[in-house]
Amino acid sequence: MSLLVVGSVAFDDVRTPFGEVRGVLGGSATYFGIAASYFADVNLVAVVGDDFTDESLDLFRTHRVNIDGLERRSGKTFRWSGEYGFDLKEATTHATHLNVFETFEPKLPASYRACPYVFLANIDPVLQRQVLEQMEAPELVACDTMNFWIEGKPKELKETLRHVDILTINDSEARELASQPNIYEAAQAILAMGPSALIVKRGEYGALMFNEEKVFAIPAYPLEAVFDPTGAGDSFAGGFMGYLANVRNVTDATLRQAIIMGSVMASFNVEAFSLDRLRAVTYDEILERFKAFRRLVHFEDIGSGELAVQRLMI
Repeated sequence: MSLLVVGSVAFDDVRTPFGEVRGVLGGSATYFGIAASYFADVNLVAVVGDDFTDESLDLFRTHRVNIDGLERRSGKTFRWSGEYGFDLKEATTHATHLNVFETFEPKLPASYRACPYVFLANIDPVLQRQVLEQMEAPELVACDTMNFWIEGKPKELKETLRHVDILTINDSEARELASQPNIYEAAQAILAMGPSALIVKRGEYGALMFNEEKVFAIPAYPLEAVFDPTGAGDSFAGGFMGYLANVRNVTDATLRQAIIMGSVMASFNVEAFSLDRLRAVTYDEILERFKAFRRLVHFEDIGSGELAVQRLMI
């Protein structure tokens, strides 16, 4: 099953307490595309400058990510520079140079327009909607956004959400979008805007999914070492959407499995800088971590459903 992603391809300068890298490949579409490529055929739409060499395309080639939709313009590629503290929760941005990405207008090749599964990464909600207008009849549309668009283009974002099946954002963005301090009330308000499911990414605390009247929660996978959280949310989305495209069936059960797979891919991503770990992971490693995740959250039900403790009479 084919999968379309529209987002950014960038060069990143990243510093964490565990090291520093400069000019490494990044961007939302990059992380998403590589994570999803282990499960589905990925078609990528983004823009890069003339400083983006053929060698920089090797990562996409080796993972068979279709880059017919990668536009190359005169100028420099989007570049981001940031730093993480010891808690690795949020980056302090030192510089953002949009460069050719500033005037990005997604144009879908004809071969992309019939893709049944679509992920709209974190870009202007107006552009997200323009992508959907170029699609024929997608079966499932998911998107990401951030506080910049929530604050800067709230009407445009809410209009886009009317055409989206799944929204993935973090907990602070969910509260801001819904103007609700309680995450459960915020989720219900967001679902009323259009999406049939909301996935709230909570970093080291895992993820929550709200759909219909159900809530599904998972922890983050416990890791011995975390080096760089850049792209973790996009890697999560790539594993999530890639899994759904692979099984070709969207039910409550497969959505739950997809969230675990998304968390698996995000856990690999943070184990090294840039895409160094994600690009080298094997399918056997992915499957083993998926099984380990399942063991992590499993507990036995006692036959009758009763707790095996005696009730104290006070």
